[in-house]
Amino acid sequence: MAQIPLGPSAVADKPQSDAARDDGTQEIARDLAYRRLAIVNVIFFGEPGCGDRGWVLIDAGVVGTRALIKQAAAERFGSDARPAAIVMTHGHFDHIGALEDLADEWDVPVFAHPLEQPYLDGRAAYPPPDSSVGGGLMSLLSPLFPRGPVNVGRWLEPLPADGSVPHMPGWRWLHTPGHTPGHVSLWREADRIVVAGDAFITTRQESAYAVAVQSPEMHGPPMYYTVDWAKARMSVEALASLRPELAVTGHGPAMRGQEMRMALAELARDFDHLAVPPEGKYVENPVDTDSAYRAP
Repeated sequence: MAQIPLGPSAVADKPQSDAARDDGTQEIARDLAYRRLAIVNVIFFGEPGCGDRGWVLIDAGVVGTRALIKQAAAERFGSDARPAAIVMTHGHFDHIGALEDLADEWDVPVFAHPLEQPYLDGRAAYPPPDSSVGGGLMSLLSPLFPRGPVNVGRWLEPLPADGSVPHMPGWRWLHTPGHTPGHVSLWREADRIVVAGDAFITTRQESAYAVAVQSPEMHGPPMYYTVDWAKARMSVEALASLRPELAVTGHGPAMRGQEMRMALAELARDFDHLAVPPEGKYVENPVDTDSAYRAP
């Protein structure tokens, strides 16, 4: 697959006001930050120091990161500060690792697209990954990754039909399927920030080396888990058309500015060449992402 490298100037550095922090959390806007935990980013929305129920967690990391998420939240929002909500871009294993434990401990609503809910309430497992695509160690290992389902049905609620995001004023959720049926991205028009989940990412997630070094590159969704490439293309096209100023994704560093926009536009324009494997199980036979996949 071709790649679109991005220069250091496109990386969304921490604002100067946050430069003294050395806790691993990257603040990219006054009320938005993320922390890389193992192979995935966990995102925090809310003003620093806003306290209990004053913030929102977006996605929930891999297994074993519960304590790290709580630590990051305490450092940013205050000791024992619980979120008002958890918002899920989607429910793959690297985004729901601590979800059940945190939802239970915090007794907090979990919001997701209706088409993603079967993978979050115990009804369905994701389709098997395609380990033949991407050519990297992460792809080869993908059959070992958990496919679910997890069950947070007690706390699970659908995202509002009007497009608003609970407890995130000024934000809207956008249905960006292809990687999963109910994948969503979050968009704030006021400052043109997109939280893209895995609709597009900024590292080559198929490669363990690329995941480790985090060289900034514009990529389509992780190949081994994407089950409908036509819808994935339309999702990237939709996000590119927004011309975001800043993008934070599920994997890779947050990026900003004209260089990022140009790379995203190139990815949308040449998606079939840059992102879609030349062959593969879901290239030839996409999964019906309008309904839940029920594996035996």
